Amino acid sequence: MTRRPTITQPQLVPVTSVDDHLPAVLAAALTSEAIRARIAAVSAWTPEFAGDGGLFSDREPAGAAVLIPLVQRPEGLALLLTRRADHLRDHAGQISFPGGRVEPEDDGPVATALRETEEEIGLSRDHIHVIGQLPIYSTVTAFQVTPVIGLVEPGFTLKLDAFEVAEAFEVPLAFLMNPAHHRHHRFEFAGSERRFLSMPWQGPEREYFIWGATAAMLRNLYRLLIAA
Repeated sequence: MTRRPTITQPQLVPVTSVDDHLPAVLAAALTSEAIRARIAAVSAWTPEFAGDGGLFSDREPAGAAVLIPLVQRPEGLALLLTRRADHLRDHAGQISFPGGRVEPEDDGPVATALRETEEEIGLSRDHIHVIGQLPIYSTVTAFQVTPVIGLVEPGFTLKLDAFEVAEAFEVPLAFLMNPAHHRHHRFEFAGSERRFLSMPWQGPEREYFIWGATAAMLRNLYRLLIAA
């Protein structure tokens, strides 16, 4: 099995290109109603990023699910993301969707995404209306991840699991659905190569480096919505 080249400082990996030549998703296609209609209209499609499929892992594939929480703010939809705690063994400090491994008691990926979201950030499923799913994304660590898209009603109060989550924050969906903010990176180590996408977001107090699987799944969402 090929050893996976570890990327500890992805923000320092050279940028090979920026997709500013691609069109942004129009504002009219970024409303709750438009996204709901687009998902309902598309029965099957091929995502741009399917993942690395456990290319660098000797683990057996395992099911997982994440929630793509689209908060319905008056100024437009915002994506709720988390920053993982710095002490975690895997993906410490990285930006991610709430979610995790499918457990035997879960009735499918939607149940996993909702359970994990409630456990990690305290967002009750009472505030979430699931409207669809993206195709499975295979991670380098052999997880088969189902992204579940949910519209989130405002008025919720978050309660973070401090062991797993350092913070939660929101990014305007329009920013993420504009490829002018999508950057491609290439990394080589000991004869192995990794490529990844990033979407850095400058928040009020710090920059959040959105990259890897999270950025790839967001790019797949872009591809779904751009044809709307």
